Amino acid sequence: MARPPHILIAGGGTGGHVYPAIAIADAITARRPEARVVFAGTEDRLEATAVPNAGYALHPITVSGFQRDLSLQNLSFPVQLAKGMIQSWRLVGAIEPDVAVGTGGYVSGPVLLAAWLRRRPIVIQEQNAYAGVTNRLLSMLASHIHLAFDEARDWVPSGRATVSGNPTRASLLRAGATEARDTLDIPADARVLLVFGGSLGSEALNTALEGSLSALLEDPDVHVIWQTGSRYYSAISERVADHPRLRLLKYIERMDLAYAAADLALCRSGAITCSELMVTGTPAVLVPSPNVVADHQTKNARAMERVGAARVLREPDLEARLVHVVRDLLGDAGVRREMAEAARREARPEAADRIAADVLALADTHRSLT
Repeated sequence: MARPPHILIAGGGTGGHVYPAIAIADAITARRPEARVVFAGTEDRLEATAVPNAGYALHPITVSGFQRDLSLQNLSFPVQLAKGMIQSWRLVGAIEPDVAVGTGGYVSGPVLLAAWLRRRPIVIQEQNAYAGVTNRLLSMLASHIHLAFDEARDWVPSGRATVSGNPTRASLLRAGATEARDTLDIPADARVLLVFGGSLGSEALNTALEGSLSALLEDPDVHVIWQTGSRYYSAISERVADHPRLRLLKYIERMDLAYAAADLALCRSGAITCSELMVTGTPAVLVPSPNVVADHQTKNARAMERVGAARVLREPDLEARLVHVVRDLLGDAGVRREMAEAARREARPEAADRIAADVLALADTHRSLT
């Protein structure tokens, strides 16, 4: 009996790298249930909990990022990199993957490099229009490159690149509004604002919402689901009083329920967040982070605004305009319906399956040659 395909996936640090990796893994196992899919990641970032919760084994790799500014942390970078390379070399040797897949983040570097050195084909997936440093370097070694935006071709060998979209979790589409609101104990006729700033949280979003919360909750039909992020939860939970129409959360495990329950989202505009908003048809007010490389969040947000799927609210205007913009949209069901339809038209729900098909075809080719 032929050995099932072995796939090693590396990606971590933030949800923008972890959740596409899990989506690809789910699509691989949906196509080939016998496939063995394992992950490499760090023990102290999001993947340490998200990957096991998704049902996959996580093999720890020691790695840290290089700080762009002068930092004492950089003194340990060569040691950490060497340790990560040794661990990655041993892991690839133990697992013997037919393909190694990287979705970005520091951990992708040593793992995919070790796979390439052991003559295993590698595939990378880039979420943004501006390719990250790790993926730009790995793209020189990759057999196949999957992009979310055509603009990213400028940063990778375009002859090996395919625009497939960003993989999103299939689970996001399983929950309906009725189930979500019943689970979250929110009335069916409520108007729900979902606020989140990624797994770590956004100080700007949290500060603006904290100052605007009382005004928003003056409307008896408005409910707020507020994910503060792990960095800010303790301090905010001490300052913000309990309210029957407020759900204050450190982290949202069931984003499928959160999206399904929401009438409007207020959030950053990272690539994966935008892809999830489009797939779920969630109208959004997008607040691009001004602190990202090449200002790619603004590019993402403006692209969604151009097609009518979102409104853009610049961070300098956030505190002054939040209440007005949110009230305006929550009060107009017709506009929100048009935004939701526009979002779904731009969605690429098949992205994970397309990438999975490519990975499995590459794995089958590799196995036939070895």
